[in-house]
Amino acid sequence: MSSIQMLIGFIAIALQVVAIVFGLYQFGVSLFGFARRSGPRYHAPARRFAILIPAHNEQQVIGSLLANLQSLDYPRELYEVFVIADNCVDDTAALSRSCGVKVLERQSLTERGKGHAIRWMLKNLGNYPEKFDAIVMFDADNLVSANFLQVMNDHLCNGDRVVQGYLDTKNPYDSWVSISMAISYWYTNRMWQLARRRLGLACALGGTGLCIESMLLQQIGWDGNTIAEDTEFGAKCVLSGVNPVWSHVARVYDEKPVTLVASLRQRLRWMRGHFSCAEKYIWSLLRDGAKQRSLAKIDAALYLFQPASFLLVFAASIFIMIQIGLFGRPDPLMNVMNAVPNWIWYAGDAFIMVEMLLAMVIDRVNWRGLLGLPLFPLFMLTWVPIIFFALITRHNQRWHHTVHTRAIPFQDVQRPH
Repeated sequence: MSSIQMLIGFIAIALQVVAIVFGLYQFGVSLFGFARRSGPRYHAPARRFAILIPAHNEQQVIGSLLANLQSLDYPRELYEVFVIADNCVDDTAALSRSCGVKVLERQSLTERGKGHAIRWMLKNLGNYPEKFDAIVMFDADNLVSANFLQVMNDHLCNGDRVVQGYLDTKNPYDSWVSISMAISYWYTNRMWQLARRRLGLACALGGTGLCIESMLLQQIGWDGNTIAEDTEFGAKCVLSGVNPVWSHVARVYDEKPVTLVASLRQRLRWMRGHFSCAEKYIWSLLRDGAKQRSLAKIDAALYLFQPASFLLVFAASIFIMIQIGLFGRPDPLMNVMNAVPNWIWYAGDAFIMVEMLLAMVIDRVNWRGLLGLPLFPLFMLTWVPIIFFALITRHNQRWHHTVHTRAIPFQDVQRPH
């Protein structure tokens, strides 16, 4: 065997081994998602919240959220709602003012997008006479469970500094795309996020439904320059020794795209931001995690690496095809996957589907959610081109607005907890 052939074989084997180890690690973590959920210890309402809602041309949906926020199970004098009308050309600002909340209008031709709007608002918030213990962020298309602020109050009183609420879906049954997105979230909420909470690891921030202690924001700052400002802030928290925690009992309902094209565009933006954050923070997390023997930091680095793990198997396949092209036949040892009996791969795939089913049943998802499972594998395949294209265009941090149209009353989406 030539040295070139050996090198190609070594690379193919290494890629497959890394992908397998990563998959086994996540498989092991997911088992803790079956642990019994629990909320934080109850505390009387004490913390004062500033609720920030960045909104770009959201007149069709923001009214439902503002009405929803007026009826939370938390003393009204302990929270203030701020709408950031960001480069709006519709009636978002006027509609919000008519709902009795504070509205700040922002115009910028260069710094566009949610991350910039929040950073601008945080600077302006310092000019208000009211002082807030924590900042809560929602998107304009969201709806919120009535217990949300009470649960965040409990977490803060218990010493937690960054809390991510349960990410649910407002319109899961609109199309096969929205139900597939919902299934993804129902699965990761329990088998990724709750599982890490049980293990004492950092949860991933989802961009909405998060609560951040004001003092921590002053210490770390909200100065992210990627289009994944939530992921970047989460990485900075973990590097600072502050693990974001997961709340499985406080829910935020998010509108998911209905068409495949809209979903592809949204997920491409997410992945570009994710890869930019990985490029910026993954090595620091790995270095500090190794030095400090911190599994939380290593796990946070693995989270940033996670999308790339999907590409490793495809990269290994390319090296195998290169060997076929150069030497006429592949080395049987190059395909590590074939060394594992097929029944193990089939059993693994079946177990993941069982986990999805159980996550939906345990969290009391409507039975119609089960109808989305047959098409879910097809939806997962659409991630492949997204991840490839996002990787090679990761420096394109241009923000694109996702249009929201589903104005739904909160009573139409809530389900038993």
